[in-house]
Amino acid sequence: MKADQYAKAGIGFYWRIGQAATGVPLVYTYVLDPATKTYRDGDVHTGVVKAVAPFAVETDLSRV
Repeated sequence: MKADQYAKAGIGFYWRIGQAATGVPLVYTYVLDPATKTYRDGDVHTGVVKAVAPFAVETDLSRV
């Protein structure tokens, strides 16, 4: 529900943090489609998150 609210507000990027059944942290990224005001799937990161948008970041999830 929150993702829909963020999309309608025009927030361009949405990241969701989760955990696999094995305990591995996961980062799901979504990008706003401005025409439909909905998010489309981006990437799923495990291990190291390397992203350039909305800003450059590199984070080792095993250290979190």
